[in-house]
Amino acid sequence: MNQNTDANDTPLVDTHFHLYTTDMPITPWAWHHPPEDASAEQFIRLMDQHGVGFGVVAAASLYGQYNDYVIRSLRQYPRLRGTAFVLPETDMYTLERMKADGIVGIRLFFRRVPNPPDLNSPEYKLLLRRVRDLDWHVHTLVSGSALPEVIKAVEGAGVKLVIDHFGKPDEQLGVNCPGFKAVLAAVERGRTWVKMSAGFRMPSREAARSYAQALLRVSGGERLMWGSDWPFAAFEGQTSYGQAIADLHDWVPDAATRRLISGDTPMRLYFGA
Repeated sequence: MNQNTDANDTPLVDTHFHLYTTDMPITPWAWHHPPEDASAEQFIRLMDQHGVGFGVVAAASLYGQYNDYVIRSLRQYPRLRGTAFVLPETDMYTLERMKADGIVGIRLFFRRVPNPPDLNSPEYKLLLRRVRDLDWHVHTLVSGSALPEVIKAVEGAGVKLVIDHFGKPDEQLGVNCPGFKAVLAAVERGRTWVKMSAGFRMPSREAARSYAQALLRVSGGERLMWGSDWPFAAFEGQTSYGQAIADLHDWVPDAATRRLISGDTPMRLYFGA
């Protein structure tokens, strides 16, 4: 897959990638130290090379609440939207300003962090209410047995939920993982979306394909989206943006369904189109 790909069969929206520079303040518990910048300018050039029109920046857990670089990038490039890490006590006025700058949701991260959020605490119930009032979504990556409880708490708050990387099923159980089954059920209920992304992080190409097939059976393509996961943290140099697009074609052979997943659905959810 390269810049000569038919423009009518190229993803319109990349819903999952990261922007950062190596001089940004990194968290003391960061699980990875990027070897080089992943700047907004680099990504815009990459989008243009592959004919991708719009993008949604996923807040990078490595940098905690340092959303500054992402927000400045959103201000500079109207074709981008993004999510942010925020403390539960963040006030309404700050969140409203972030929305005006292009933030469309908050990211809650439960993996590799010292103090994962308790969504049933008063502080997080208040934050979830503000997320709902803003018509934002919660964007999360949870694996294992914790995922059903996270889905329950976010749904109970009346907030839209977007789950990364197929729901990251247990590598041993695959599609039979209770967390993955909870994802399928949540998609059927209609307020949860799942990103078909980061196939290179799955145990095998076959495993990624099986997760995609299960999601397609349940959803028919509705409430699914595609993301590249550029710059492929901890896998730098081992895959490419073109491969991420090729993976989408592998997972979703039908062109009309691909257009729904990589165009219509994310444009409605993130850009109000």
